[in-house]
Amino acid sequence: MAGLRLLVGLGNPGTDYLRTRHNAGFWFIDALAMAHGARFGVESKLHAETAKITLAGQSLLLLKPTTFMNKSGIAVTSALRYFKIEPDECLVAHDELDLAPGVARLKFDGGHGGQNGLRDIIAHLGHGKFHRLRVGIGHPGHKDRVTPWVLGRAGAQDEDAIMDAVGRAIDVLPLAIAGNINEAMKQLHTSKP
Repeated sequence: MAGLRLLVGLGNPGTDYLRTRHNAGFWFIDALAMAHGARFGVESKLHAETAKITLAGQSLLLLKPTTFMNKSGIAVTSALRYFKIEPDECLVAHDELDLAPGVARLKFDGGHGGQNGLRDIIAHLGHGKFHRLRVGIGHPGHKDRVTPWVLGRAGAQDEDAIMDAVGRAIDVLPLAIAGNINEAMKQLHTSKP
């Protein structure tokens, strides 16, 4: 399995969305950048903000699309093309309704599960063969309540749980970077919130 070269966080741009559940992917990428003292700069040709870090001896590109969530594919495919990175060397961090706050799961390939950022990336690529970090935000209980739920702010307890899961995902990242995805999965999926 190839190692990772591009780490993408999905979210909506702008201060109105900063702390919303839908921006859990941004929370992950921001926490990673902060841990490495990296600053994001706007790359208009990539429709994204980017930063570079070195982790596990590997130079990594961090990417936050500046488009709205449902147009995330534009930024992701632009970056893959521009930096000549294969989709299977890319990890996309996103919010996941089907996981409780405090749970994070790594996954490779699959569908979009209704997540509009993933839906657009898959539409642009023509497949789903990239890595995902699914950051649990919980489910409001009924599909009619999903939109206000994902675009709403998590309560303090849920937000702490989400950030805790983000931290545990960052802890196993060096394994994933080195191409040891299975070990990263095992450690993340068995770590206790």
